[in-house]
Amino acid sequence: MLTFQIIPKTLRFKKPAGTSRGIYTERKLWYIVLKDTVTKKVGVGECAPLPALSCDDIENYEELLSTFCETATKEDAIPYEALRPYPSMLFGLETAFLHLKQGSFSIYNTPFSRGERSLPINGLIWMGSYDEMAKQIAEKLEKGFRCLKLKIGAISFQEEVDLLKRIRSEFSAQDICLRVDANGAFSPQEAMQRLETLATLELHSIEQPIRAGQWEEMHQLCKASPLPIALDEELIGVHSLQEKEQLLDTIRPPYIILKPSLHGGITGCEEWIKLAEARHIGYWVTSALESNIGLNAIAQWCATLSTTGLHQGLGTGALFVENIHIPLHLAGENLSYDPTLPTPNIHVWLRP
Repeated sequence: MLTFQIIPKTLRFKKPAGTSRGIYTERKLWYIVLKDTVTKKVGVGECAPLPALSCDDIENYEELLSTFCETATKEDAIPYEALRPYPSMLFGLETAFLHLKQGSFSIYNTPFSRGERSLPINGLIWMGSYDEMAKQIAEKLEKGFRCLKLKIGAISFQEEVDLLKRIRSEFSAQDICLRVDANGAFSPQEAMQRLETLATLELHSIEQPIRAGQWEEMHQLCKASPLPIALDEELIGVHSLQEKEQLLDTIRPPYIILKPSLHGGITGCEEWIKLAEARHIGYWVTSALESNIGLNAIAQWCATLSTTGLHQGLGTGALFVENIHIPLHLAGENLSYDPTLPTPNIHVWLRP
């Protein structure tokens, strides 16, 4: 017999995190704790909707989550179809069941989970002033990151171009891979000119140059842009298989970026992958400011995919003052997992 408990937590950022939706100083999330009353095994999953971004950022979040947990524990099965509109809840339940089944945070049997192989990740440069971003860039390069992702749109476009030029003056595209994330900051009217300017700097790609929901405009940009475009926010709230096919067939992006908490849980992201691969669209995986419980689950799943050679966006686990010490290790740009280390005391961490 399965029982469940929902434990809300509010985590504090070590440093304010600048995004296009403001500055985060704390993060509210919910942990699902499943327990098998016979075997005494426990499974933990993390539900972490992003305020003003997630499609399931709703007022009665915990009440609805409890309803889904009650159904899942009674039937010993996840109600996938009912959870399509609630990706962060689905991700939490999926990973709680995987943890319960495996009895370990090594929820898949892969070289990564066995501690034999690491995952390369990009170094994330948060929005800030020119000097603040330049300092972050220097720190990441000193630590050995060979792929940097800059969030742009907070300062003037010319200052952001100057920052990128500064990197390129020292490192070629073969030495350092550069990605930028506009979070929809460009207007459709100015976007092409800016994409042409950025393309001269030999960037890998740009995420979401214009606001989500403008499919025809995004299609025209993807068709004509000299810089490959990756969709991120565009995928939020697109739940059914038919809607996903329609979006990809209309926009035809070079890349999509998958965040299980935002884009349908693991099941929904695997749908996106299948559709993308059939259309020769590339992808990589990114976390969405989860704590180490959610980050570990994303990394474990990511290691099962065919894109493990690409730099993934999995560097957000060390952002919080309070965090459970799951045996994830970051050495330079390499994220690894050590299954030989003792399992952290979940009960102490999850104490309300």
